[in-house]
Amino acid sequence: MRQIQKKEIELLAPAGSYETFLAVIRAGADAVYLGGSRFGARAYADNFGEEELCAAIDYAHRQGVKVYLAVNTLMKEHELRRELYSYLLPYYKQGLDAVIVQDLGAIALIREAFPQLAIHTSTQMTVAGAAGAAYMKTLGADRVVTAREMSLAEIRKLHRRVDVEIESFVHGALCYCYSGQCLLSSMLGGRSGNRGRCAQPCRLPYEVFDERMRPVKSRGAYVLSPKDLCTIASIPDLAEAGVHSFKIEGRMKRAEYAAGVVSVYRRYVDGYLDELNRARRAGYDEKEARKAAKEHYNAAPEDMQRLLDMGNRSGFSDGYYYRHNGPGMITFGKPGHEKANEALWREIRTAYVEGDGTQSKEKINGILKLKKDFPAILEVSDGTCRVSVTGDAVQAAERQPLTEEKIAACLQKTGNTPYTFERLSIETDGPVFLPVQALNRLRRDALTRLAEQQLASYRRGDAGWPKEENTAAGRSADTENTAVAGNPAAGRLNVAVSVENREQLAPVLARAYVDDIYLDSSCYRRKQLTEQLREDVCRIHAAGKKAYYILPAVFRSGTEEFYGRIAAGLLEAGTDGFVVKSFDALWFVRQCFGEKTPLILDHGIYIWNSAAKAQVRKEGILRDTAPLELNRRELFARDNRDSELVVYGYLPLMTSAQCVHANTSACDKNGTVLFLKDRYGKYFPVKNHCGECYNTLYNSAPLMLFGALQDAKEMGMRGIRLSFTTEREDAAEEILRLYERTVSEGKPLSGYLQAGSYTNGHYKRGVE
Repeated sequence: MRQIQKKEIELLAPAGSYETFLAVIRAGADAVYLGGSRFGARAYADNFGEEELCAAIDYAHRQGVKVYLAVNTLMKEHELRRELYSYLLPYYKQGLDAVIVQDLGAIALIREAFPQLAIHTSTQMTVAGAAGAAYMKTLGADRVVTAREMSLAEIRKLHRRVDVEIESFVHGALCYCYSGQCLLSSMLGGRSGNRGRCAQPCRLPYEVFDERMRPVKSRGAYVLSPKDLCTIASIPDLAEAGVHSFKIEGRMKRAEYAAGVVSVYRRYVDGYLDELNRARRAGYDEKEARKAAKEHYNAAPEDMQRLLDMGNRSGFSDGYYYRHNGPGMITFGKPGHEKANEALWREIRTAYVEGDGTQSKEKINGILKLKKDFPAILEVSDGTCRVSVTGDAVQAAERQPLTEEKIAACLQKTGNTPYTFERLSIETDGPVFLPVQALNRLRRDALTRLAEQQLASYRRGDAGWPKEENTAAGRSADTENTAVAGNPAAGRLNVAVSVENREQLAPVLARAYVDDIYLDSSCYRRKQLTEQLREDVCRIHAAGKKAYYILPAVFRSGTEEFYGRIAAGLLEAGTDGFVVKSFDALWFVRQCFGEKTPLILDHGIYIWNSAAKAQVRKEGILRDTAPLELNRRELFARDNRDSELVVYGYLPLMTSAQCVHANTSACDKNGTVLFLKDRYGKYFPVKNHCGECYNTLYNSAPLMLFGALQDAKEMGMRGIRLSFTTEREDAAEEILRLYERTVSEGKPLSGYLQAGSYTNGHYKRGVE
């Protein structure tokens, strides 16, 4: 049995089926990530049942390979409280190496219930810098899967600042949106990416229009469709930056694709490490050794072609590791994924997919001792573990003694076991006899005992699960009509309004019922930020309201450095606190401004369940935002103390490092709003935030839940929020008047607006 050892570089392969699982191990994977029957971000893959997954864990460990289980969906209250523990328990006991997690509540409960299980935070958590990684470490994460958008320079900074393992994608499909921040599929068709059911509407064609609704010429209609990632030429750079685990995307792909890609990366990773270790042995210091290994490294054109032939979307790019964005990363044409080389696929299938499994069986040695009138003894060994079992008494042969050939043929029928005999010795004291059934039983017992001994070090006992009433998840309300304790249904809701441009501020200031105003970073250019922010905060305070500053949705290293430089100016501006949209921003505020600075979590930091709520309470959070994908019934079941419900706004469906304006026209550093027209004739605003260089794609119709205010009270909500994004001042004024009329007159929105001009979002339907 191969021992699992910590490797300098881990080659991590996907497996959406047991066939693929076996193939990628044969192709050279050091670890495999896969999904079970629940909670995985690839709900439409074949995935693994309990018995199959337990068998896979054992098989991998015999091969010296680790298994990571994706549990990286957001979890509803009942799922976390009633289902997650029982789902994970058999895999934990079997020896599962790690779980990949997105949900904050799941992290807390897994850490508490399964203390020996490693936690890898999913790329769905949108960790895009050292600050977010540091926060993940405080939660108990052993490894951080970086956002695909991070550059090598940013990963290098993370590696220097935070003592945590780094896993990054090296090959396969790229999402257009920062993973975890995409609601496009969810809002358009009810298939949520946060629940593993993305329908990939980004791969569809869109027409581009400017602010005046004039068509914008483009290289093609598929403006949201990235090319596939390929970094075979960048292995030395990735390793030098601190990436430990090289992750290949593809749990929805066929076994041939996954195994073929693994086989190529295996050769190049091994070649690089061989050169690196050769330089180390020659006496080079680490920096010089890596330089020497890189100089000897070269990705052959034929291997690049081999990867292309396995499948690609309009060619490859090397992703975001060397650039922030660009049209060279987008397909623009229809993103087909056809195989160009059937002969190559047949070759891969023969080498790694097909066969009876004997090529992957572990070779063992055996000694069979047959002595008349004594029990038969079979000893088997893998070189490390040795077991001995006894069987029935051996008889003297009266007519047909057992021949060595017959005995060997019987014992070597190892069938579905993971073993095959390399050497088998048979010792007898003359003509002997033993029934074939007894020999078979002896073989089965010996191989079972050997497997148990080999895998004993991986087995775990029952986990220590706290009583339900003592868990954070167990304290929430569980019925639709019960408000959460501690926040009575009666009473006035706090009213907050967020603005994304300064002209929206005037009509908001004129409303006495508005308590808090959230000033988005996109209201300001960096050069005038602190000065203009001070002006706006003064106006807000003069109107008797509180002012909160919304930090950028994407808070990467450059953004962190900028806000670190102007931290004093932000304090001097007099803001009452911050609204954060990412874990990177959350931890930055806590480290830069202290534990007492009021913090409000936007809906991009998902708080779907009470355990997640309890986790963020530890950070002294003032308020969180109710999730946009939970329906009315689920919101009633949620702990809504100190939460606010978004009741108006063009909801952000995508946050992307790409820029539609730059990719279709040019990068002129001027913020603008474009529109994407889909095949149904709907127009989706796209706003480019040039200061931080990211795009936000908004829904085509605004969310309006003005009729849900009584619900919000009964749910125990602290407040509500109206969110202004692309509206002009007059449009903001009109929306505020509509809000006032519906609240005062109590009429449904259908009495004021045409059907289709607004949406209820997921308030009535929710997501699976």
